[in-house]
Parts: sequence; structure tokens; C-alpha cells
Amino acid sequence: MLEIKNLVKRYGKGAPVLKDLNLLVQGEQLMSIIGSSGAGKSTLLRCVNRLVEPTEGSITLNGTDITKLAAKDLRRARRRIGMVFQGFNLVDRLSVMENVQSGRLGYISTWAAITRRYPAADIERAFELMERVGIAQYADKRADELSGGERQRVGVVRALMQRPEILLADEPTASLDPKTSEQIMTLLRDLARELNLPVIINIHNVTEAKEFSDRIVGMRYGRIIFDDKPAALDAAQMDEIYAGTPSEDRQEIGAVA
Repeated sequence: MLEIKNLVKRYGKGAPVLKDLNLLVQGEQLMSIIGSSGAGKSTLLRCVNRLVEPTEGSITLNGTDITKLAAKDLRRARRRIGMVFQGFNLVDRLSVMENVQSGRLGYISTWAAITRRYPAADIERAFELMERVGIAQYADKRADELSGGERQRVGVVRALMQRPEILLADEPTASLDPKTSEQIMTLLRDLARELNLPVIINIHNVTEAKEFSDRIVGMRYGRIIFDDKPAALDAAQMDEIYAGTPSEDRQEIGAVA
């Protein structure tokens, strides 16, 4: 269970990016966070694993308050939080298997990582996950030889190699074509259910959010103004979430009945 209480994030002396935000996430659900640029979606996601430092409030994952951890304990806690990035964040010159095994760096010795002597159990687990997402045949291929969809699948497997208690995905389909985007969203939804894993996605495409999510959270100016099932998101609430958004920025949002 992830519980966020009274979360505030302020950069310098400016207005807060996140304003007294409260959120509870539990169970095998895929939750999408929507909102216009600047709403605080990415900041919220990155506060959860402290890639961004919260200014105030608490973020508790299964009993551990992430915001109170010092460096060593924070590194351990981050092993429990998988992250999938918009830009994939792969090492292009390394093979798919080597990129996937980087998800185990918090668990193996420095010597094993440097010499790439991965434990047999980790290799077996990697092949199982790669087979599950359809990239096992690329295990020895360099990451820069893959398509965007294949690279994102590598990112998903790398995150799952951590055996995370929660999976965060920051715009995981933004760099992909529509067909591949649907495939990645289907994969994330199915994995949430198969692994009993909460998945939180920051996403611009509301049509995809409505189709693949169990829950949608709408943000505006650092606050949550909508939190419900996709079927409850209607045109009036969309107007409230995206009020004042330039029309050219809304083209990717999608239609809402």
C-alpha cells in the first residue's frame, strides 16, 4: 500500500508545485494520473521514489515512510519501487540481458556487477520475464538495435527484476506510435493483475487512460481534483482538469464521451 499525506513540493521560493496532496493506492490496480503540462504529475511520481525531494508531507510504502530515510536506507527502499521512463533510460551499447540485469544492481555485489557474473536465478528470472513480454529472442541483441516498443519492454522487465512492491511509469507511451502505445498499456495492465502489483502511470492520452486504467486521478495546479473509475470521467470534469489548456496542447488528450 502506498499512502501519501499532505505532500508539498516547492522549488525555491516559488509557488508549490504540489499542494497538500493526499493519495492512497493499494492492490492490483493500474492508476493513471492525467492533467495538463505543469499540473504536477511527473513531480508527484518522482517524489514517490525521491528522485525529487518532497518539501513537506509523508510518503509511506507498506509501512516505510520514504521521506524520512537517510541515503543507505533510501537505496534499499528504492529497490522496492520499479520505474519505467519515457526515454527508456537504457545503455545502448549493452545487450538486452545486460540492461535487464541492471534491475538487480541493488541486490548483487559490486564485483558481480562489474564482471557481469549474474546469479543463475537472476538470469532465469530475466528470461521468464522477457518471454512474458515478448523480447526473449533479443536477449543478446544491443539495446540500440531495438524498436521503441521493444526498448520500452526492456525497461518494463528491468523494473520488474527488482521484484518491486509498486511500479511507476512516467509517460511510458509518449515516444511510441498509437499501436505500440496500446500494446504497452495492455502489458502494464495485465502485469498489474498477474503480479498483484499497483501500477501508477503519468499519462497525457486520456483515451488510453480510460481504456486501460482501473482508476484515474486528475490533477490541476498541484492538486487532485478528480479521483474515480474511468467511467465517471465525463466532459465537464475534463473541462475542469484541462481548463485553460491551449487547444494545440489538447490534441493528444483524446475525446471523452
